[in-house]
Amino acid sequence: MSTIERLTITMPADLAAVVKAAVAGGDYASTSEVMREALRDWKMKRALQQQGFAALQKAIELGLADAAAGRIEDFSVADLIAKGKQLLASRSPSG
Repeated sequence: MSTIERLTITMPADLAAVVKAAVAGGDYASTSEVMREALRDWKMKRALQQQGFAALQKAIELGLADAAAGRIEDFSVADLIAKGKQLLASRSPSG
Protein backbone atom coordinates (compact mmCIF):
# COMPACT_ATOMS: atom_id res chain seq x y z
CA MET A 1 0.00 0.00 0.00
CA SER A 2 1.22 3.48 -0.91
CA THR A 3 2.24 5.90 1.81
CA ILE A 4 0.43 9.23 1.74
CA GLU A 5 2.36 12.39 2.53
CA ARG A 6 0.72 15.76 3.13
CA LEU A 7 2.28 18.77 1.42
CA THR A 8 1.30 22.41 1.66
CA ILE A 9 1.73 24.44 -1.51
CA THR A 10 1.55 28.11 -2.35
CA MET A 11 0.38 29.32 -5.75
CA PRO A 12 -0.77 32.51 -7.43
CA ALA A 13 -4.41 33.43 -6.89
CA ASP A 14 -5.31 32.89 -10.55
CA LEU A 15 -4.08 29.28 -10.44
CA ALA A 16 -5.82 28.67 -7.12
CA ALA A 17 -9.05 29.96 -8.68
CA VAL A 18 -8.70 27.51 -11.58
CA VAL A 19 -8.21 24.61 -9.16
CA LYS A 20 -11.17 25.67 -7.02
CA ALA A 21 -13.37 26.13 -10.09
CA ALA A 22 -12.53 22.60 -11.29
CA VAL A 23 -13.66 21.22 -7.93
CA ALA A 24 -16.74 23.45 -7.73
CA GLY A 25 -17.70 22.46 -11.27
CA GLY A 26 -17.65 18.80 -10.31
CA ASP A 27 -14.71 17.83 -12.49
CA TYR A 28 -12.76 16.75 -9.40
CA ALA A 29 -13.75 15.70 -5.89
CA SER A 30 -11.02 17.73 -4.19
CA THR A 31 -8.15 20.12 -4.74
CA SER A 32 -5.79 17.24 -3.92
CA GLU A 33 -7.25 15.27 -6.82
CA VAL A 34 -6.59 18.20 -9.17
CA MET A 35 -3.01 18.49 -7.98
CA ARG A 36 -2.37 14.74 -8.27
CA GLU A 37 -3.54 14.73 -11.88
CA ALA A 38 -1.51 17.84 -12.67
CA LEU A 39 1.60 16.23 -11.18
CA ARG A 40 1.03 12.98 -13.09
CA ASP A 41 0.79 15.01 -16.31
CA TRP A 42 3.94 16.96 -15.39
CA LYS A 43 5.79 13.74 -14.59
CA MET A 44 4.89 12.28 -18.00
CA LYS A 45 5.84 15.49 -19.82
CA ARG A 46 9.15 15.60 -17.97
CA ALA A 47 9.91 11.96 -18.90
CA LEU A 48 9.19 12.69 -22.58
CA GLN A 49 11.37 15.79 -22.38
CA GLN A 50 14.22 13.76 -20.88
CA GLN A 51 13.87 11.18 -23.68
CA GLY A 52 14.04 14.00 -26.21
CA PHE A 53 17.18 15.41 -24.58
CA ALA A 54 18.79 11.95 -24.60
CA ALA A 55 17.99 11.51 -28.30
CA LEU A 56 19.38 14.97 -29.06
CA GLN A 57 22.54 14.23 -27.09
CA LYS A 58 23.00 10.98 -29.02
CA ALA A 59 22.52 12.79 -32.35
CA ILE A 60 25.08 15.42 -31.33
CA GLU A 61 27.58 12.74 -30.33
CA LEU A 62 27.07 10.93 -33.66
CA GLY A 63 27.51 14.19 -35.55
CA LEU A 64 30.70 15.02 -33.68
CA ALA A 65 32.03 11.51 -34.30
CA ASP A 66 31.24 11.84 -38.02
CA ALA A 67 33.00 15.21 -38.16
CA ALA A 68 36.05 13.83 -36.31
CA ALA A 69 36.19 10.90 -38.74
CA GLY A 70 35.97 13.23 -41.74
CA ARG A 71 32.48 12.09 -42.75
CA ILE A 72 31.22 15.56 -43.62
CA GLU A 73 29.85 17.18 -46.76
CA ASP A 74 29.65 20.72 -47.99
CA PHE A 75 26.14 22.08 -48.20
CA SER A 76 24.30 25.09 -49.44
CA VAL A 77 22.00 26.90 -47.04
CA ALA A 78 19.68 27.75 -49.93
CA ASP A 79 19.51 24.07 -50.94
CA LEU A 80 18.84 23.07 -47.34
CA ILE A 81 15.99 25.59 -47.06
CA ALA A 82 14.50 24.44 -50.37
CA LYS A 83 14.69 20.81 -49.26
CA GLY A 84 13.01 21.71 -45.97
CA LYS A 85 10.21 23.56 -47.75
CA GLN A 86 9.71 20.60 -50.08
CA LEU A 87 9.55 18.20 -47.14
CA LEU A 88 7.10 20.47 -45.31
CA ALA A 89 4.88 20.79 -48.40
CA SER A 90 4.78 17.00 -48.80
CA ARG A 91 3.59 16.64 -45.19
CA SER A 92 0.88 19.30 -45.21
CA PRO A 93 -2.73 18.17 -45.77
CA SER A 94 -3.19 20.72 -48.55
CA GLY A 95 0.07 19.77 -50.29
